[in-house]
Amino acid sequence: MKSSSVGSPSSSPIICASFNQDNRNKSLFCMFTAVGAFNIVEMLFSTNLLAIVGAGEQVISGLLIPSLSPRRLCLFNFLTGSTLRELNYLTSVLAVRLNKKRLIVILQDKAYIYDLNSLAVLETIDTVPNNKGLCAFCPGSEGCYLALPASTSKGSVLIYNTVELQSVCQIDAHRSPLAGITFSSTGTYLATASEQGTIIRVHLVSQATESYSVRRGTYPSTIYSLSFGPCLEFPEFLVATSSSGSLHTFSLGQAIKQRRKPSGVIGSLIPDTLSDSFDQTFHHILHNAALAGVKAMLGSTMLTVLHVPQELLVFGEASIFIISHNGYFREYTLKITELNEFSWSLEREINLLDNILNEPF
Repeated sequence: MKSSSVGSPSSSPIICASFNQDNRNKSLFCMFTAVGAFNIVEMLFSTNLLAIVGAGEQVISGLLIPSLSPRRLCLFNFLTGSTLRELNYLTSVLAVRLNKKRLIVILQDKAYIYDLNSLAVLETIDTVPNNKGLCAFCPGSEGCYLALPASTSKGSVLIYNTVELQSVCQIDAHRSPLAGITFSSTGTYLATASEQGTIIRVHLVSQATESYSVRRGTYPSTIYSLSFGPCLEFPEFLVATSSSGSLHTFSLGQAIKQRRKPSGVIGSLIPDTLSDSFDQTFHHILHNAALAGVKAMLGSTMLTVLHVPQELLVFGEASIFIISHNGYFREYTLKITELNEFSWSLEREINLLDNILNEPF
């Protein structure tokens, strides 16, 4: 999961929390509290490079504490403690994304694409008003896709190739405005959720309009975070957190391979978006994974995956990481059996605000 800012410091002990892009190996995270006075912190994989955006001046214990401007992006080497470069803007920076080729900076109505090595501006995209800084960026250097909201009235997504610097497609994913978007590690798939939060769709980017639908629930809920498991051919699972406090896991790998559309006249009358709905046996819910109403960010690492193609079986083990904005870090182990049975175990639960300085990660 990538970084997310949350309103004023008084609304939550944590201003921002983010996972790096190394979800195939080891996910690391950055977290800053109100005293840290940063709105955004992004780490480039497991390197020393941090992209930091300030939260502005703050009054703490009656004292005015100056901080970084929310209109300034600093590239910072945390090992040496030195600032490598500063980039300034006319309005506040709402989101920052990185991979090994590109730096993406999101403002309210613009998206800047930089070459990460030279920091030359390659492209400036005029966007629809995007007050939440909603975006998704593929961590892999081959796909290098950027996803941005394409409408304020419905859930449309613009996919942009940041290497070839051209638009790839627009996907009309939902009737309601977008609340969450994320790419799989290779950029092959894009997951989207609307403000309703009842349906999550997984889109095959190369075909633009084809999607698989998964139902989170019947009643509306705010989707806080979406994260794919690592993938080569296709992602094995998708996880989501919402304002209900539950952790939803969808077993995509097995569902995609078993997916079949009815044949004959009846099959021809069923729309693709309906026939592509996953069987709910592939949906597993862990209740009370986070405190209801408290924003929670996700990261995931697949430890082992075993395939038995002849019998359409996928089983293995994964680690799911959650940072909630009330200051807790939780690590769960998810085990998938040959019979598609899921089991959860809580490996660690740490109050970061009390133990972050003493706890090794």
